[in-house]
Amino acid sequence: MTTTLPTLFLSHGSPMTSIAPGNTGKFWEALAAKLPRPKAILSVSGHWLTHQPAVTAATHPETIHDFYGFPAPMYEIQYTPPGAVELAKKICDLIPGIGVDPQRGLDHGAWVPLRFMYPKADIPVIQFAVMPELSPEAHYRLGQRLHSLTQEGVLIMASGSITHNLRDVQRDAVDGIALPYVIEFTDWFANKLTQRDLPALLDYRHQAPHAVRAHPSDDHLLPLYVALGAASAADQAPNCDVLYRETTMGAVAMDAYQFSAA
Repeated sequence: MTTTLPTLFLSHGSPMTSIAPGNTGKFWEALAAKLPRPKAILSVSGHWLTHQPAVTAATHPETIHDFYGFPAPMYEIQYTPPGAVELAKKICDLIPGIGVDPQRGLDHGAWVPLRFMYPKADIPVIQFAVMPELSPEAHYRLGQRLHSLTQEGVLIMASGSITHNLRDVQRDAVDGIALPYVIEFTDWFANKLTQRDLPALLDYRHQAPHAVRAHPSDDHLLPLYVALGAASAADQAPNCDVLYRETTMGAVAMDAYQFSAA
């Protein structure tokens, strides 16, 4: 009997997390140890942006080092799990007309958390894109179409950032110290998620305090809505467990959530 899996939203933070994971890396390791082992992983990354829904289907996805100006050891990291071609085919059935990229590998939004969660890289992984031109609600509806996968042993892991204004980054800030607007925004989000206030969440751009400052563009928050929708086929927000909260560099909140059907 296959266990129904929750869906996740993980803030992946700076690419530097790959070599300086700190408390976040320890959290990812502990989280994977608590979850049932997935048969496959669908990573919804804020670093794959398209104009229409799309999924990867590489048999051996390569490690994409999609960042610049970082220490050399980061470009030597390889995370090369098998692909999940059959899972990609299922997603094509669930979302007719979806684009398929048979070559694209895993960007750092996927492999940075996964190399701490599943360091053996022995679980098949593919990626699902987000579309900055579409609304949070559109991504929520796409997520709902993916709900059946959670009942088949697929872990839907959305990866982005609960706050993402790189102009506010303070590289010498002590971990845990956050700018006031970051605290207000993340508190609002955590409260609305646990209250299952779907209308407010879908309209976060207008209702959340400092929403535009926290997300000048919402590409790094859109993965959350896919995970939110995929957790439950019903037209209501799923249950939410706030798993982790920390802020790095003053402005980069590392919050993580787990969603399950109400």
